[in-house]
Amino acid sequence: MLFGIPAETKIGEHRVALTPESARELTSRNQTVLIQSGAGDGSGYSDDSYRKSGCQIAKTADEVWGTADLIVKVKEPQPYEYDLIREDSALFTFLHLAADVPLANTLLNKSVLGIAYETVTHPSTRFPILAPMSAIAGQLAVHAAGHHLQRAHGGLGKLISRIQGAPAADVVVIGAGTVGQNSAQLALANGATVTLIDVAQDRLDQFASDHSELAGTLKTVISTPETVEESAKNADVVIGAVYSPGRRPPVLLKEDQVQKMQQGAVLVDVAVDQGGCFETTHATTYEDPTYNVHGVVHYAVANMPGAVPKTATAALSNATLPYLIRIAEQGIVEALKNDEGFASGVNTYKGTPTDPGLAAIMGTKPTPFAEAIA
Repeated sequence: MLFGIPAETKIGEHRVALTPESARELTSRNQTVLIQSGAGDGSGYSDDSYRKSGCQIAKTADEVWGTADLIVKVKEPQPYEYDLIREDSALFTFLHLAADVPLANTLLNKSVLGIAYETVTHPSTRFPILAPMSAIAGQLAVHAAGHHLQRAHGGLGKLISRIQGAPAADVVVIGAGTVGQNSAQLALANGATVTLIDVAQDRLDQFASDHSELAGTLKTVISTPETVEESAKNADVVIGAVYSPGRRPPVLLKEDQVQKMQQGAVLVDVAVDQGGCFETTHATTYEDPTYNVHGVVHYAVANMPGAVPKTATAALSNATLPYLIRIAEQGIVEALKNDEGFASGVNTYKGTPTDPGLAAIMGTKPTPFAEAIA
């Protein structure tokens, strides 16, 4: 098996799909790992560190895409990479196809086996590859909000940390999954007053129980259009942290509701990869991370963990390695056949959408992977 690791090309993306240590786990099993020169630079890994792990170094992306049995990436291929994608090839990466119909069409038209990190499941960890990146994004959302609350960066001029004699920041987190819980925990640790909103009462109750010592600064609320609007209206920060596997998230704040928010408040839409959960959201980059709508600062960077590549690359590589080892030992299709949770990551196969969310976006019915290979 030839595993191909191209350099990431998305703006502001400094991660690489595999650390040298993870690559060694594959080469020690007599697998070939071909990595593009410079792919690890942003995460602090030199070409030489990969050579010492038994990898081969490719000079160009064309060489990697053109020869690999499986392309392993971090983020979805960019439009200028579409021509590099081979017919009947295999791709393992974050795809977010519900928000990227042109890429979905490319993968379907080229009969690519597209395995999306974000829809791989596991009984004990619901989304084992997505989870560590969600944890990082949840924490970065609070850092970003604190930065852009500053007057110099367009915010209302309030510190997100609690200072004696001054009112605490009011942070609303919509969604109590991995992103939302990490955002809420960090905001609480900084002394903010946090309102955590979710559709699941049991999830809210568990979070409140786990943080009972902070009962005075934590409020949990069941999500309804009314509670979301009322909570957001006076908030200093609203973090959108909802996730609908394989689908675009619901729009939780409409433009007229954003218009009712405080001038200089900050919206952070972590759901932007899947299309965003605020009506006023559009994706931004680290080069130009914010924009202003109705006096409200919007932060919607679509690859937030790319800002901390040393942390994020290690976490991502550790999460994907067990699946890559199974592929090395069993082959791609067999590894998927033998693990229902892994197979749930398959979004496209032989020109057919296999993921229900993607099929709905494409206006067709999904063909489950188990049926597609029968």
